[in-house]
Amino acid sequence: MNSPNPNIRAAQPQIRQLDEAAVNRIAAGEVVERPASAVKELVENALDAGATRIEVGFADGGKTLIRVMDDGCGMAPDQLPLALARHATSKIDGSDLLNIHTFGFRGEALPSLGAVGRLTIASRAGDAAAEITVAGGQAGAVKPAALNAGTVVTLRDLFYATPARLKFMRTDRAEAQAIADTVKRLAMAEPFVGFVLRDVSGGGEGRIVFRADPESGDLFDALHGRLARVLGAEFAENALRIDATREGVRMTGYAALPTYSRGSAVAQYLFVNGRPVRDKMLYGALRAAYQDVLSRDRHPAVALFLDCDPTLVDVNVHPAKSEVRFRDPGLARGLIVSGLRHALAEAGHRASTTVAGATLGAFRAEPVGRIYQMDRPSPQARALAYSAQAPGFADMAEDWSARVESAPEPQVEEPPATALPLGAARAQVHENYIIAQTETGMVIVDQHAAHERLVYERLKRQMAESGVAAQALLIPEIVDLSEADCALLMEHAEALAGLGLGIEPFGPGSLAVRETPAILGPVNAGALLRDILDELQDQGASGTLKLRIDAILSRVACHGSVRSGRRMSAEEMNALLREMERTPMSGQCNHGRPTYVELRLSDIERLFGRT
Repeated sequence: MNSPNPNIRAAQPQIRQLDEAAVNRIAAGEVVERPASAVKELVENALDAGATRIEVGFADGGKTLIRVMDDGCGMAPDQLPLALARHATSKIDGSDLLNIHTFGFRGEALPSLGAVGRLTIASRAGDAAAEITVAGGQAGAVKPAALNAGTVVTLRDLFYATPARLKFMRTDRAEAQAIADTVKRLAMAEPFVGFVLRDVSGGGEGRIVFRADPESGDLFDALHGRLARVLGAEFAENALRIDATREGVRMTGYAALPTYSRGSAVAQYLFVNGRPVRDKMLYGALRAAYQDVLSRDRHPAVALFLDCDPTLVDVNVHPAKSEVRFRDPGLARGLIVSGLRHALAEAGHRASTTVAGATLGAFRAEPVGRIYQMDRPSPQARALAYSAQAPGFADMAEDWSARVESAPEPQVEEPPATALPLGAARAQVHENYIIAQTETGMVIVDQHAAHERLVYERLKRQMAESGVAAQALLIPEIVDLSEADCALLMEHAEALAGLGLGIEPFGPGSLAVRETPAILGPVNAGALLRDILDELQDQGASGTLKLRIDAILSRVACHGSVRSGRRMSAEEMNALLREMERTPMSGQCNHGRPTYVELRLSDIERLFGRT
């Protein structure tokens, strides 16, 4: 192939205005990614219209039909053509783009859907009902319609005008699952609104995929009932009520106990001012809140709602409004971390009921999915961890162990020990499991896991009271970074100093590390700073250093606790039970495994056919 003559200049490209159809299709590519995106936009419109009942129907995963019916305020006939115009909306005052109180406000959803599919809108406001149809961006005339109230939006043949997009669609089943997930998220955000989701692929009324009737009562009662319907009764039974406020930002919702954890992050639902979001910073805060009670391969289950003045959060940073940006990200992150940790601490020794269910399932020899998973470390791993202990901490843990082991039997007169939450110790089996009797059944305690948590909590309290001891480096370690990275780290220098890491500027693009946490022993200061820097850039905050310190404390606690295979007296066992009842988060060990299992007498009797 001959190369073009370099002496012949290419024609100067001309700037030209795109036609309305092309503009709408480009907008549709940003707003409508898949059928679930269309369902989200239409249901949010229904919610903004004040609907109390919403019904969604779809066929073939939403590719051939999406229909959303609501009983909202509706639209007058002369408003229908304007509803299909780009950037036309009744939801905001154009002079204030930060004071957003509704789901939708861009005015792009309906014209975008009409540009890539066949869209029909039938609506009634007052005594007049009308409908309008648009296909491929071409709108028809407004016609009279028969409709009792509200609005019905029907979208057929999604992406027929842009067939290349259809090649990127997944299977009908996968698209249907995405639609169901979208509707369920919105149903969690609006517990006082009824939702029905139907698959009408086979014609007729179709099959009900999901149904949630309007809840009653106060906000927390309604939300608890809706979460039980959407996430299941087990989640609702094992979730803690969350209600925390900080500087004008309020967090409400429910968070599951650590022993009710999942193998992936599929049960994490976050909302900002009622809007479902998937925000990296918020998810990072959630991990930080649970990092002390869950192993790395387990994930918490939560439904959390952050509410604040709309001017404190920008919901306009993403075309689909799935991401947000807080004016003060640290405030939102700190609220999530502190609010959840406080709730977990208040739960005390409580563990999830699913642990008992799994135990009973094991007795019945039925296959039961594990709610938690944590293997005991090997002897080699324990020896390695023990060798990494800092001087003084092992003695502290051993002293604590001796105090619990030699504690006298508590003088309990009223109520009797069996009336206490963890009951009275009756036996020890296999030199590791304590059997205790309660008024309603029995409790089986893993003595090593339980004592490990008790020692760990005591070590953390002492660390918080006395601070993190720092060791000065004989020769400061110089770490070369970019000037921007150095400035970012120096902004957090005071917080890092509180954890024993002392840094200071050392010329342009360099930092001098003069102190490191003594408990960590020899560290690679450069690698540690870069890990902290990555987390600061990714989430706006860093827990790397504290996480490493807590990991050492956890190892110390593991080796300073009552070992498996050690016989305990009745006094020692009862002292351990009483200490568990007083210690926050004692229902699970440092790795998220349950420290005890409670079996109701009725469940035990059912095992033997006595009921």
